[in-house]
Amino acid sequence: MKPIPSYFKQETPLQDDSPCLIQSHQLFQGGRKELVIVHEEQLYRLRITRHNKLILTK
Repeated sequence: MKPIPSYFKQETPLQDDSPCLIQSHQLFQGGRKELVIVHEEQLYRLRITRHNKLILTK
């Protein structure tokens, strides 16, 4: 596993244009394997594969 870049760490104040860090376990609480994201009135599915990879599909 790659280390988390320093600009994501709590000690570093985030700039407005910095990416937001969200742990995947926060999104997939309760054993969920799939979630739906709405972006500009389009639905996208983010799912965990059986090999524990993330796939985003439209």
